[in-house]
Amino acid sequence: MNETSILLVEDEPKIAHSLKKGLEENDYSVDIAFDGVIGKKMFYSGSYDLIILDINLPQVNGYELCRIIRSRQPDIPIIMLTAMGSIDDKVEGFQAGTDDYLVKPFEFKELQVRISALLKRTANPAAGFKNVLKVGELELNLDSKEVIRSGKQISLTAKEFQLLEYLMKNQNKVVSRGDIAYRVWDIDFDTKTNVIDVYMNYLRNKVDKPFSHKMIHTMVGMGYVLKEA
Repeated sequence: MNETSILLVEDEPKIAHSLKKGLEENDYSVDIAFDGVIGKKMFYSGSYDLIILDINLPQVNGYELCRIIRSRQPDIPIIMLTAMGSIDDKVEGFQAGTDDYLVKPFEFKELQVRISALLKRTANPAAGFKNVLKVGELELNLDSKEVIRSGKQISLTAKEFQLLEYLMKNQNKVVSRGDIAYRVWDIDFDTKTNVIDVYMNYLRNKVDKPFSHKMIHTMVGMGYVLKEA
């Protein structure tokens, strides 16, 4: 059985080597990059199952590196590991494409749990097993990460997929922006944050715009609801 390979981009050697030691003791294979440029080169030349990024990196910061990685490999799990813990920092991280955001200092066990959860989410499905959500003509496969509407395949980013999954699991139920912020982004709702509206617009452009009947509806002052077309 092959080890899970992790690229750790962290400019503090003490933290990087401590994390590498802990992760390798838990049967992960870990490569370290100490700045964003090296991290980018290693990502391009290597094959990794998961990326851990600091934000305050020399050369290329974690936000930019996350965007680069996400554009090249949309489905790879990414965790940002940083001392920058404000709501604005988290929103920028999720807008850049991270799947998870862990603020320093943290318990190593929490990092392990988050890594495990992300890897399970992206693991290959068991042969012959289908785990599919269906709302009318829209299908979302939780194993293969495929989304199909009326026989047409729709390509989503990891965060768009999570947002659609949450809407489909709550079909015909109005979900507030606060619910979405907490359940999909794991952040407390902030009225100054427009990340939810931005991603909802991305999702509508892919799931609704090419079709005559709309499934995602805005309930003014209340939130959003997904209904069968």
